[in-house]
Amino acid sequence: MTLSKKGLLAILLPIQIILLKLLAMFPSFIERYYSNGIYSIISKTSRYILGWIPFSVGDICYLLLFFMITRWLYKNIKKIYKKEQLLTITSFLSVIYFLFHFLWGLNYYRLPLHNSLGLEKEYTTKELIITTKSFIEKANHIHLKTVRNDSLKVSIPYNRNKIFLKTTNAYKNLENIFPELKYQPRSIKKSILSLPLTYMGFSGYLNPFTNEAQVNYLIPKYYFPFVSCHEEAHQLGFAAENETNFIGCLATMSSTDLYFQYSGTVSALRYCLREVYKRDKTLYDDLLKTINKGILANYKESRDFWDSYQNPIEPLFKSSYDTFLKANNQSNGIKSYSYVVALLVNYELYYSKETN
Repeated sequence: MTLSKKGLLAILLPIQIILLKLLAMFPSFIERYYSNGIYSIISKTSRYILGWIPFSVGDICYLLLFFMITRWLYKNIKKIYKKEQLLTITSFLSVIYFLFHFLWGLNYYRLPLHNSLGLEKEYTTKELIITTKSFIEKANHIHLKTVRNDSLKVSIPYNRNKIFLKTTNAYKNLENIFPELKYQPRSIKKSILSLPLTYMGFSGYLNPFTNEAQVNYLIPKYYFPFVSCHEEAHQLGFAAENETNFIGCLATMSSTDLYFQYSGTVSALRYCLREVYKRDKTLYDDLLKTINKGILANYKESRDFWDSYQNPIEPLFKSSYDTFLKANNQSNGIKSYSYVVALLVNYELYYSKETN
């Protein structure tokens, strides 16, 4: 690449940033022409091309990119502040910035999910308590249907590839309620980088460049269906973590498979319980007593899993990702449970009754 091309790409970086700030002011435009237009074509094309490959192409690309960047830094570290090297870095960032937003990242600036699904975004404490009790009742019921003993935790009998296959049917049932959540074709894979992801504290991620949904295959299996459906929601063009958490719950709870229903229901319940704890710790303790011990054992299984991988750099990765989300129109960052709960409460109390 000639210096003039590098210079042009470098100049384009601040121009792209300014244009993105302007585009962010028109979420309806992004919703119509990008999320439901250009992106839907990009996403389906990527999934058709790469979905059949049994391993993660995106993970391999990341490993190769890491190797190339490390090699370049090793060779150029002593002259990194020279004009040519700064142009190389800036032009590279300019290309990555464009590809990220064109291939997926503009979805951060689309309309909020409650608008497109016709849900309210506010809820009262009374509504929260009613919904939480409803999820407790459902979770207890499904739990007993799977293990027939309220003290035993649920262990999903399928392997992880079979869980991936079953996500298609889960979304097919959800599509009957919300046609805009149609998921076809499928491109979801176990991440080659699962161990590093675990140490960083992540259950999965969407590769924005290859549109492959990546799931950390080390996480507890009872949680696997929910995480899989969550990552697939990202493929549908929903970037906000709180929105994909909601869609992940809905998809798994919409499945005819009991283990999927369990994974989604206990995940939804966990979000509601967190919000109850913030508002009324005494009520939270009382509600815990009504939950089957086996469900609490699954929650403990998850806590023990993440605790076993705690390390000094995990908070740094979480903080970096939190900053990244806030920089991309997600003001609450990672900890945006209140909006998840708002969607769950309004769907459970009002919308689900209208569709039944």
